Amino acid sequence: MIRENYQKVLDSIEAARARRTRVPQEEPVTLIAVTKNHDVAAMREAIDAGAHEVGENRIQEAKGKFEQLDRQVTWHLIGHLQTNKARQAVKYFDLIHSVDSLHLAEALEKEAEKQGKVQDILLQVNLAREESKSGLEQEELMEVFRQVDSFGHLRIRGLMCMAPNYEEVELCRPLFREMYGLYRQVQESSWQRAKVDYLSMGMSHDYEIAVEEGANIVRVGTAIFGPRQY
Repeated sequence: MIRENYQKVLDSIEAARARRTRVPQEEPVTLIAVTKNHDVAAMREAIDAGAHEVGENRIQEAKGKFEQLDRQVTWHLIGHLQTNKARQAVKYFDLIHSVDSLHLAEALEKEAEKQGKVQDILLQVNLAREESKSGLEQEELMEVFRQVDSFGHLRIRGLMCMAPNYEEVELCRPLFREMYGLYRQVQESSWQRAKVDYLSMGMSHDYEIAVEEGANIVRVGTAIFGPRQY
């Protein structure tokens, strides 16, 4: 079932990419299989189906899987990250999507320097201004971007956002469209070290619209693995 679901999501992404009208159709999209609350056996099945990018929300859960998983994958941290978990985040993850403050970026910089690593990150933007979600305000993004870009052990690779969980999914479209415009703005600016090529937006319920509006990373769990077992 996981193999079939994974292929269905890939096919849906390609169809959504072909429907793009405002953004380049040819830009590929990376599918992250979100394995939160799914066991290592399910992860192996997804990886064997072609999923080489996996996303986790929690450090502790990811650590256990990292130690058990006998497959080579790229690890994405997509959940909220507390500064006291910065050391483990740098240790285990290739790309941290959820850098939502200068304070957190400073903690990650300190740990990356200790570990002798250049840590790739995305800056999370709370474009919808939801109190329940983390993220930088749009007005502070460029200044935080500028400061983090001067750090020697972090490399900004782009932006991440989460849309509100609208019952009518089409309501996500204006936000995704605005987010793509913000992504292009930072991409076209001059930076010291940033390599801005990732826009991470879209999950199981809204990833097709996100792709149509310019996402090149989508984070999909339920549509691949089925409902989570809590």
